[in-house]
Amino acid sequence: MRIVITGALGHIGSRLLRVLPARFPGAEILLLDNLLTQRYCSLFDLPGEGRYRFVEADILTADLDTMLAGANAVVHLAAITDAPSSFAIREQVERVNFEGTERVARACIRTGAALVFLSTTSVYGPQGDTVDEDCSPTDLRPQSPYAESKLRSERLLTQLGEAEGLRFITCRFGTIFGVSPGIRFHTAINKFCWQAVLGVPITVWRTAMDQSRPYLDLEDAIGALALILEKELYDRRVYNVITANATVKTIVDTIAGFVPDLNIELVNSPIMNQLSYTVSDRRFRDQGFVPGGSLQEGIGRTISLLKGVMQR
Repeated sequence: MRIVITGALGHIGSRLLRVLPARFPGAEILLLDNLLTQRYCSLFDLPGEGRYRFVEADILTADLDTMLAGANAVVHLAAITDAPSSFAIREQVERVNFEGTERVARACIRTGAALVFLSTTSVYGPQGDTVDEDCSPTDLRPQSPYAESKLRSERLLTQLGEAEGLRFITCRFGTIFGVSPGIRFHTAINKFCWQAVLGVPITVWRTAMDQSRPYLDLEDAIGALALILEKELYDRRVYNVITANATVKTIVDTIAGFVPDLNIELVNSPIMNQLSYTVSDRRFRDQGFVPGGSLQEGIGRTISLLKGVMQR
């Protein structure tokens, strides 16, 4: 088996590449990353049984046909994922997230590889009720260039599947939390954990405390990707993948259980997206997936590791 991971050294990829050798013994794992975020340490201490090859490459310019030749599947993680910052770099987000995905998808068509595409539950936008993958297109309300680029990519893959036979699956991941060698701290839970341990006030938009959003424990994300690869679940459908829907207040209260002197500052400018929605993940659970993570465990481990280096 040959698996290609784009954006392999990032938050999700740096954990996934460590799990795959045990789940797929003998698999050849090609790691592609442009090192823009300089996560060199994601390549440290890899499992000895892994058959890895790392290539520094940009999906916008690389010879993807050569790199994907012989691959069974491509896990496409390469993307600009910081939603708040995406407003200032809209054109770059479009190039990387949409045009980059198109290049990867067309290379998959030419080489016969299946594509695992990571989208986001942020494509739903504000909702009054729980939504699922069968909601009307008019109910998809992305609130950032990042989410817009992911939704456009979803629609492109559907077209390529129908017209050119692309085998793929689209996973709308909830906001990731949890620890990996390539961990990022611009998303809500990890950022709040960092602020809490550092002794900096957690900054919450004034009206956001009771807003609900879908979240995904990193270990559940890795389990979901492994399940897809094992089942070869390339049915051209969209799947929501989450651990839990939770309010900002629930997250803050959970952090306070580990950092009792937590300081919260309500601000007038949004730190989190100013919207509320919950999503159903029933479709993916029906494929046999059972989330095992929790806010309590994920937040607890993140804070424990941060305390270990910050409070000596």
